[in-house]
Amino acid sequence: MSDTVPETESPQAPEEAERAGAEADPAAPAPLHVPRTPTGDAEVDAHLERLADADHLATDGHVEVYEDVHRGLRDALTALDARPGPPAPPSSYGTRS
Repeated sequence: MSDTVPETESPQAPEEAERAGAEADPAAPAPLHVPRTPTGDAEVDAHLERLADADHLATDGHVEVYEDVHRGLRDALTALDARPGPPAPPSSYGTRS
C-alpha cells in the first residue's frame, strides 16, 4: 500500500492553453502580438487597435478587418483635408491703380 496521492492535472494558465490549442491545430488563429504604438490621435489609435480583432479570426476573416481599418484611416486623413485652414491672403492680381 502506498501513501502517495496520485497526481492530477493542474489547470493550465491561459497562455499555456492557447499554446496547447495552437500546437494541436497549427491552422487555428493565433495572435501575432504585433506592437501598436499609440499615435496620440484617439480616432487613429482606435482604428489601429481594431487590427487586434484579426488575431482571433481565421485568415479569410482578416480581409474584412483590414478593409475596415483602411477605410477608417483613409476617412481620418480625408477629414484633415476638409478642415478649414487660415484664410487665403487677398490677391493683388486684377486690380490696377
